[in-house]
Amino acid sequence: MKKLSSLLLTLSLALALTACGGNSDTTSGDTADDTAETSAEPVELYVFAAASLEESLNQVIAAYKAVAPEVTVVATYDSSGTLKAQIQEGADCDVFISAAPKQMNQLDAEGGAENTEGLDFVDSATRLDLLENKVTLAVPEGNPKGIESFDQLAELLASGDVFLAMGNSDVPVGQYTQKIFAYYGLDEDALASSGVLTYGSNVKEVTTYVSEGTVDCGIIYATDAFSAGLTVVDEATADMCGQVIYPAAVLKNSASPDEARAFLDFLSTDEAMACFQAVGFSPMV
Repeated sequence: MKKLSSLLLTLSLALALTACGGNSDTTSGDTADDTAETSAEPVELYVFAAASLEESLNQVIAAYKAVAPEVTVVATYDSSGTLKAQIQEGADCDVFISAAPKQMNQLDAEGGAENTEGLDFVDSATRLDLLENKVTLAVPEGNPKGIESFDQLAELLASGDVFLAMGNSDVPVGQYTQKIFAYYGLDEDALASSGVLTYGSNVKEVTTYVSEGTVDCGIIYATDAFSAGLTVVDEATADMCGQVIYPAAVLKNSASPDEARAFLDFLSTDEAMACFQAVGFSPMV
């Protein structure tokens, strides 16, 4: 009887140990699965963004690393027109953020009348209006010319008594400036011929002209004036140049469309918007 009891006790212990071992194996398997899930394959995401986004978007990208550590966002900043041309020529790009709808429309088959070349690069279903900026009149330190408003600038341009920096015609900030000229009835070609204008290839270049004092004033975005610590003397109204809207979208040729959509979604979060708003952008979504 003692031997039988001993045998039963041994079998009970063996079964108990087997059960623990099974639980341990399952736990180990779950841990391995969790590790596999959190150790996703590394991905490089190529983002083309308007030059005026550089400071704020760099902060957003740094914050996104904590959300998706496997994703490395490689950002390229330039004028929206230059970026549009590079995308059209086949540059690797997953997400495009333009400083105006025009360049996005040119790449979007659903871009309406501005899609003049029949291009189809944009995943229209992902497209959104992300941010709004303002067009401003900024002056160098000390404001040597004593410029106070766009109204005054128009008079000084007409009389040839000011030297203004503006963006090229293929740059959104230059296109907004052209609308301001039209609002005041100014002839850009005549102004350029009279020597009162100089041009920048993107808004950062125009901002540099103002910061260095090589011009009397410049027409730039509020966010660039803020980032450069420049004095803003006036802000253009919607009647003068329309709304300054920044659309964003995933491109159809993205090599990582799921990751691109996830990053685009992150741009609309409170955390990302705080970075944009800190330099003067307003959310559109």
